[in-house]
Amino acid sequence: MPVSAPPRKTERPESDDLSGRSGTTTPPLAFAAVIIANVALAFGPLLVRMADTGPVASAFWRITLAAPVLAIVALISPARPRLPGKGQAGLWALLLVGGIAFAGDLGTWHIGIRQTTMANATLFGNSATFIFPLYGFLVARAWPSRTQGIALILAAIGAGLLMGRSYQVDPRHLVGDLLCVLAGILYALYFILMSRVRVAMPPVPALAWSTMASIVPLFVFATLLGERVWPGHWSALILLALGSQIIGQGLMIYALGLLSPLVVGLALLVQPMVATAIGWLVYGETLALPDLVGVAMVAVALVLVRRGSTRTVAKAERQ
Repeated sequence: MPVSAPPRKTERPESDDLSGRSGTTTPPLAFAAVIIANVALAFGPLLVRMADTGPVASAFWRITLAAPVLAIVALISPARPRLPGKGQAGLWALLLVGGIAFAGDLGTWHIGIRQTTMANATLFGNSATFIFPLYGFLVARAWPSRTQGIALILAAIGAGLLMGRSYQVDPRHLVGDLLCVLAGILYALYFILMSRVRVAMPPVPALAWSTMASIVPLFVFATLLGERVWPGHWSALILLALGSQIIGQGLMIYALGLLSPLVVGLALLVQPMVATAIGWLVYGETLALPDLVGVAMVAVALVLVRRGSTRTVAKAERQ
């Protein structure tokens, strides 16, 4: 039994291998989606701190509140999710492990957010910025063009400027820092698994199934930690589910099926850029020259990584 209905003729056919997304094309709609996704996800730490539940419990509600909405959208869409069929055990194993990895990412990151500074949490929690492209280079053979290589270097320097000034080495933050590092590794694993899923499954069903796979692990995790699970107010949790899971992860999973690991990884740097703006607007944090230069370098890197792949396509079409 097929996992889903065939894609519409207007939908871009997806490659059967990540190497087919090796940076030779960057669809404008997918690129816009990954940028918007990271803008939405950047508000997550603020909403986690506003929630009156435990940190893992807030992750549980983010997933649980979003799951019914995603399931309904998946059921009414042309590509409906179906139960596993013959020969699809590997695909469903990827979805299950991906959901568990995402639950681990959210749980550890939400705890880390409350045990370290916002800058440290953003820095370490987005370490997938460079882990996922590394996977693309070494495993998927998604090698960058020269322009994209320059973009990667600019992004690394810009990220260092953007977050390095505010990073604080403090023993009191060590546990939170390590938890955020673990979250970044699990997030990269989630990206790798879901990029494989997206080869065979449309974005909404893929996100719906992986989201449901995250519910039980997060509930068990929150319960074992003795956290307060039932909230006194729902506003922050509803916004977290809507902004981070439905919009943020929905657009991210869509983009994973169409963009190379390098483009997706560099787009994650939009989150610290937005986090810097949030710190300025909400917490009155002063922006220094290194912050502004870092933002500018990351912005240039995003433009270059997009133009680099477009030029590669144009050159291939002429040959």
